Amino acid sequence: MARIPYADDQNAEVAELAAQIRKERGKMHNLYKMLLNSPPVARGWLNLLTAVRQQTKLPGKFRELAILRVAIVNGADVEYRSHIPYALKEGLSQQQIDALPKWRESKAFDAAERAVLAYTDSMTKDIHVPDSVFEPLRPHFDARELLELTTTIGAYNLVSRVLEALKIDH
Repeated sequence: MARIPYADDQNAEVAELAAQIRKERGKMHNLYKMLLNSPPVARGWLNLLTAVRQQTKLPGKFRELAILRVAIVNGADVEYRSHIPYALKEGLSQQQIDALPKWRESKAFDAAERAVLAYTDSMTKDIHVPDSVFEPLRPHFDARELLELTTTIGAYNLVSRVLEALKIDH
């Protein structure tokens, strides 16, 4: 059960924003019902996550790989389960998804995927990323993609922390 109440998404103050969320997300997820407790935060969140998820050059398989790994590291089961269908759609295999908890021991990932996973772990666990973790990304991604990967990892750390701190239901 969520720690604070979900907002009334039919309230006149948030009706327009709620309609935009439904249009862009297909439905009103509990995360957005929670965010609507603060319309300015909900609007900013929607804009940021729409950019990260739908307007980047970074290939979707790397985005979803990072999102799933963030969810695993942070113990964010709601985030993890909700992104499995997206990961499969973007080209990750079920074998890769199953191997994510112990990815370092797995042969299911190529060099680019391993670099993304190491970077995701370092950003999520340690904050400060050593050059030895960052440099293996360079052969696979240009400057824009590196920025987009970094902001994806940062954004989904935000998502998992909010989901878990407020105990938002799936």
